[in-house]
Amino acid sequence: MATVVEASAATDLTAIFARYPDAGRDALIPLLQEIQDTFGYLSLDTIRQVGAHLKLPVSKIYGVATFYNQFRFLALGKYHVQVCRGTACHVKGSAGVLDDIKQMLKIGPGETTSDGLFSLEVVACIGACGLAPVIKVNDEFHADMTTSKLERVFKALKKEAESNE
Repeated sequence: MATVVEASAATDLTAIFARYPDAGRDALIPLLQEIQDTFGYLSLDTIRQVGAHLKLPVSKIYGVATFYNQFRFLALGKYHVQVCRGTACHVKGSAGVLDDIKQMLKIGPGETTSDGLFSLEVVACIGACGLAPVIKVNDEFHADMTTSKLERVFKALKKEAESNE
């Protein structure tokens, strides 16, 4: 028996596939982008269904999806942490900021904490060089990051998550 989430996902995929009738290989990237926009990531089941819809082997779809760093294969955390590693941030210590985050959250780039609360991504440039070193959590920028500022940010986010339960 399908769960409500699985049934909803199947419905969403059916609606997405309907926008790509008789699609071929040329529709693969737009189709994957739309699926990721809808679900937040590409699951193995979703990749299999895309293969069936496009009549392509799963290995080809996975090969294309892994080539482009825009595609994710794990769900993002409630709080998606992006660490800027652009030139200004690098010069001002973003490597140390990244190391601190990895230690505090016990995850690496591209991973999500086991509780689903945090995910971590390293980005080439956030475009906020004047705030270096900067991180972005969901849509909020945090400037001039230090170990103590990171601790305060994560403590506040954990408290917020607990109060919303």
